Amino acid sequence: MKNPRNILITGASSGIGEALALDYAENGITLFLCGRHGERLDAAAEACRLRGAIVFPHVLDVTDTQACEKWIRSADREHPLDLVVANAGVSAGTGGKGEDMEQTNYIFAVNVEGVINTVSPVLPLMHARHRGQIAIVSSIASFQGIPGAPAYCASKAATRVWGEALRGYLFQDGLEVSVICPGFVRSRMTADNPYPMPFLMDAPKAARIIRKGLERNRPRITFPWPMAVAAWMATVLPPSLTDPLMRRLPKKS
Repeated sequence: MKNPRNILITGASSGIGEALALDYAENGITLFLCGRHGERLDAAAEACRLRGAIVFPHVLDVTDTQACEKWIRSADREHPLDLVVANAGVSAGTGGKGEDMEQTNYIFAVNVEGVINTVSPVLPLMHARHRGQIAIVSSIASFQGIPGAPAYCASKAATRVWGEALRGYLFQDGLEVSVICPGFVRSRMTADNPYPMPFLMDAPKAARIIRKGLERNRPRITFPWPMAVAAWMATVLPPSLTDPLMRRLPKKS
């Protein structure tokens, strides 16, 4: 969608979410931003206000279905939403736990249920207007199960496929759906990675790529291109060739 005026972004207190909010922030733009960390969210909101945007920050856990629905419907009543970015997500293996059952459930709750909780409430509202755009942030990791992060890869695969299916399902309603599949983007999430991250990209650059893709209504926004090519090759090569390589990849500590 070109020139969205009323934009809602989850996970906006850091990383891609914060960078997108800042990239869109200007006079005439209204931003509804949520995050779990109030101080960081307030700082991001103030930075957006300095660029001229009207900003409504809200501390929220996207796994809370009722709270999400209440917030999104309230935002839409005040300013009918043009663009909703389901960005909130968590990585794998953080806190020294690895992917035990507790963390696996949590990763799926945030990365899958959180996306559903963000997207579902706004669909009937956009449907009534026959206008609106949904952006779902998945990952390049969604294309191949990586042994070091099985729950993360699986959760991002679920949201990617759901978003791709929604695009066709909602086409007749006049709604646009794009799935965003970034590689490594510099953020608090990647700061804990103890291993090399090829083609590591700064969040503002990632935000510019995402915004350009959304303006063109691209079905899938995947970057950087070398990692996109590698991910595509991993999906077409037989497991007998990819398994030995996957097993050698490092795990999060």
